[in-house]
Amino acid sequence: MKKIIIHSIPVVTSFIWLALTKSTINPISLKGPDFLNFYFILLFGFYASIFALKFFEEAISKTTFYYLISIFVLGIIKLIRGLYLGKPIGYLLMILILEIAVFIIIKSFQFNQKLK
Repeated sequence: MKKIIIHSIPVVTSFIWLALTKSTINPISLKGPDFLNFYFILLFGFYASIFALKFFEEAISKTTFYYLISIFVLGIIKLIRGLYLGKPIGYLLMILILEIAVFIIIKSFQFNQKLK
């Protein structure tokens, strides 16, 4: 339960920022720079929550991976929408590639901990 609350804090924070600054709760409808700001707040907050869990020496659970996958799926949906509308998607594509790399790194650390 503690992990769900810790991981929910950046999600709630990013949606509050979205509601206060853009007067919407739908991140898919945002234009490029606004969506990237929302996505950065979401990602950095989430990775900060992962480091907070590591600081408290908690194991990375399936809940963490579900949140990672849902954030990644949000980026993929926005990427597909950008491709469909013919908008530039370079920054979002680089962020998604880095997100895949971080996911693989986290997964490898989890695998190494299981071996020990």
